[in-house]
Amino acid sequence: MAIAIVTATLLSYALGWFLNVPVLVPIFNTAASYPFMVLALKRGDLRLAVARMLLWALTMGVCAMLMSYARPAATGTLFLRGDAYRGEMFEWILTGRGAESTPSQFIPQQLGQAAIFAGLALATGGVLAMPIGAVLMNDMGHYVGTLAAQSRHPPLTMLLAWHPWSVIRIISFVILGVVLSVPVLSRLGRFTFDWSAAKPFVIAAAVGLVADIVLKTLLAPAWQRLLLRVVGW
Repeated sequence: MAIAIVTATLLSYALGWFLNVPVLVPIFNTAASYPFMVLALKRGDLRLAVARMLLWALTMGVCAMLMSYARPAATGTLFLRGDAYRGEMFEWILTGRGAESTPSQFIPQQLGQAAIFAGLALATGGVLAMPIGAVLMNDMGHYVGTLAAQSRHPPLTMLLAWHPWSVIRIISFVILGVVLSVPVLSRLGRFTFDWSAAKPFVIAAAVGLVADIVLKTLLAPAWQRLLLRVVGW
């Protein structure tokens, strides 16, 4: 199944690139993975469902990054908020100013995103939450890829620009998306689910969201200076 998930995700980008309709890209991305998550949940295997969606997120991140590294202008219009997010992050790296280093700005923003994502996952069985996750992944991948394209050290930039707090947030969102999709999917699919198995995952996601905020608050200023040196601006 892992090969199928990776292949389907790659095809979703190929189709999005061919049609060049930005709003369809996250929908294609979601369609590439959603059935595999549902199949795992119907088997009562929450761990497998989370693992499959983490693989999906990893594949999206790599695809969006490499596409943006190779064709930054094209992906800037292909990904819905790609250029806007890239502009915000480039400004932060160049000046140290921006939401990334300002807790009073990024904490409400991230809490709002988490609330919307969780609410949509719970209300729609993940159908509307997953495209939002795909948009966020593509934005991040575009930022990393375009930054690497301008860097003196592209491989190192590709590694460091995936900020540790961002990786933790992605993992937390994936876990929340899977767990909160279960109520609707179990009713529609008429399968039972052992909720005791979900408790460790919910705790891990909550801890991850808190760790994201703490690490970002503590590390973002130093990380900005590190990226500035690595990129060579």
